[in-house]
Amino acid sequence: MNKLSLLSPRRLITPFNIFLAFLLMICAAGVVGALIVFTQGLWVTNLTDLVPWGLWITLDLSSIALSAGAFMLCAAVYILGLKKFQPVARTATFVGLIGYSMAMLCLVMDIGRPDRFWHGFVYWNPHSVLWEVTMCISLYFTVLALEALPIIGRTPFMQQRLPWLSTRMTGLHALAPALAIAGLALSSLHQSSLGAMYGILKSRPIWFRPDLSVLFIISAIAAGVSMTVLVSMLASRTYKKARVNDDLLQQIAYFIGWVLVGYVYFRFWDAFSMTYTVLPGRTEGLHFLTKGPFAFNFWVGEILLGAIVPIVILLTKRYRQNQVLRMVALALVVGGVVAYRWDTNLAGQLVLLTYLPNQIETLYTTYFPSLVEFITGAGVVAYGVLAISLGVRYLNIVDHYSVPTEEHAVGEQAQALPAATD
Repeated sequence: MNKLSLLSPRRLITPFNIFLAFLLMICAAGVVGALIVFTQGLWVTNLTDLVPWGLWITLDLSSIALSAGAFMLCAAVYILGLKKFQPVARTATFVGLIGYSMAMLCLVMDIGRPDRFWHGFVYWNPHSVLWEVTMCISLYFTVLALEALPIIGRTPFMQQRLPWLSTRMTGLHALAPALAIAGLALSSLHQSSLGAMYGILKSRPIWFRPDLSVLFIISAIAAGVSMTVLVSMLASRTYKKARVNDDLLQQIAYFIGWVLVGYVYFRFWDAFSMTYTVLPGRTEGLHFLTKGPFAFNFWVGEILLGAIVPIVILLTKRYRQNQVLRMVALALVVGGVVAYRWDTNLAGQLVLLTYLPNQIETLYTTYFPSLVEFITGAGVVAYGVLAISLGVRYLNIVDHYSVPTEEHAVGEQAQALPAATD
């Protein structure tokens, strides 16, 4: 076959290429929006001194939560010895790497002075929870990159064109147990520290509570593992070479169901405990969340669709075995955790306290993202979808039946047949 036939319009205009072109256009628009922010400053956004954390920080918090499957599944494989889940851990590692890179893109735009991103690494402030989060995110991103290098090293391109580099990248897999331990420590630290970052702010009463650390890490576990399974199932339905072991995914989905039970338990007591006393700012913030503008998002987005419905589906065997229902449940979990991060981030900023002599007054403000915020946020999301799509197609990140021998300790899985679809 000559080169001209490979470049024929019939071969170039495929559904996948059209999808990639669409994502690239959104990414290009996001780059333009980011340049506007970099050159003109944050005044082009709707962020203010009263609402300094908006859409970008919500995307940052959400992408980090959706990356938590990496530390959970890698810990299960290399620390707990559950080797049968190693093929899914490979997917989780790549999804985690992309998720953390998305978070960093959001932070670069949000800090206002991206040229000073290096200050946190040089001028240490160990008394700051935000500094601890910055260090953990940076270090864990490095861990994820090292864990993902063997995946890239095993691609045909690397093996044929750069065999010496491929060998070195593949050899990093020997460090997998140590990287899994480091990843578990760093990721669990900052997943909980994200909640602590809000929980220590006494000036925002609805945030000032210690259980946010627990809620953040539990919600991240549920969302991260759900994202990994959802990506695997979607890939197997859209790309023939992406093969999954449905029995493994069902077992993980069952685990997610019980994690959600724990999340709902803590979420209930978190909200219910705030009704015991009347505290200026916190009481109004709770009403704002449960009875005010965020009520639909809280009751329907977070609790009903984001937790209760997925619990029923994932813990009921006949529902869980239905692949369509399972994907719906996993997508709802992802959406529910994103809604939780949005509610938590905004509820503490839209209800304010002004301390006057002998008087404490509760005030309300509003926030709606500007067009630039939407465009840049869409660009970051499109980048994430694009990177994962290319990873599925060219890096073989979703294939449970061709894992290299040194990675696959369970011999019978290497000979198993792909699970039948519905």
